[in-house]
Amino acid sequence: MDYDVIIVGAGSMGMAAGYYLAKQGKRVLLIDSHNPPHAEGSHHGETRIIRHAYGEGESYVEMALRAQELWYELEEQSDEKIFIPTGVINVGKPESTFIQNVIRSANSYSLNVEQLTADEINQRWTGFRVPEGYVGCFEVDSGVLMSENCIRAFRKQAEAHGAVLKVNAPVTSISIFENSVKVETAEESFTAESLIMTPGAGTRMLLPLVKLELPLQEERNTFSWFDTDESIYNATAFPAFSFELPTETYYGFPSIDQAGVKIGRHDGGIPRDMSQPLDEFGTYEQDERDVSRYAERCMPKVGAHNIGRACTYTMTPDGDFIIDKHPDHEHVIIACGFSGHGFKFSSVIGEILSQLVTGNRETALDISPFSIKRFPK
Repeated sequence: MDYDVIIVGAGSMGMAAGYYLAKQGKRVLLIDSHNPPHAEGSHHGETRIIRHAYGEGESYVEMALRAQELWYELEEQSDEKIFIPTGVINVGKPESTFIQNVIRSANSYSLNVEQLTADEINQRWTGFRVPEGYVGCFEVDSGVLMSENCIRAFRKQAEAHGAVLKVNAPVTSISIFENSVKVETAEESFTAESLIMTPGAGTRMLLPLVKLELPLQEERNTFSWFDTDESIYNATAFPAFSFELPTETYYGFPSIDQAGVKIGRHDGGIPRDMSQPLDEFGTYEQDERDVSRYAERCMPKVGAHNIGRACTYTMTPDGDFIIDKHPDHEHVIIACGFSGHGFKFSSVIGEILSQLVTGNRETALDISPFSIKRFPK
């Protein structure tokens, strides 16, 4: 047997899993079709929000808190800047499900969350213009992850502990046996006792290799940077944010290292064909139009649109993750469908995946909400 574990997909989740397994002394091989960090997955664009009072539901809160602990640990162990404590404000109508979930999870877990009116938000952060009737939940202990730094840090730590990384090596074949797996690329073949599949946007294309079909859909989404008055929007004075309007949802970041305010639309993605190149930013009118209209309405002191980028979300029908064993093979683990809100959890998901392929194949946190079985065959 060449390895204890082969990981197909060395992006955020896979690289984290590789580190935690290698740290335990496991013989680990990570295979990626590109060379992470790169712009072909879902981790590029420099920054991601991490929040603990979770609008998507309480089932995520314990994972978010554990993820935060692990991000702190990674930063201590590496020479990369991982986390910036900007705080995060979630804005929406008081009756919205998202806002109600934030409040409920904050109360259930005694999180440091302050509820604010629209006027209070606008007075505290003059860069906002929150409409009357909206409210905000400001979480002091949340902030911003430097996503590409996170991948680099996990990669360095994984390789330092003996993990082997094969890059620019698309997987062509996977064979599953009773107690082992065989993974082939165009040039090499490898065997291991267990397999973890975390191929991100490439998941649906690779699932047939393990005779599995899941209801995933890839979407093209975009985000942009705007020229910025640093005195208003710098990261020491302005929070990261999520903003739920009646028919649209936006997220964004203060200006970090004078890069400008970053704004993206979370919903409204366009289905994409993974066999074709990702359409560049500006291919569609709404790429710049939507975020510019949001900025004009809710952040009027932001300057002109500067530059935009496109990215890929891999969506499940319910927007929740898939983290589970293969229905027919206990030693094959699948993690996918992170639906545009998964990066913040990649540290803890890496830990969870390492637990699933070692010991009794159980995890410290409850992952039952992310079961494959919730989807009919």
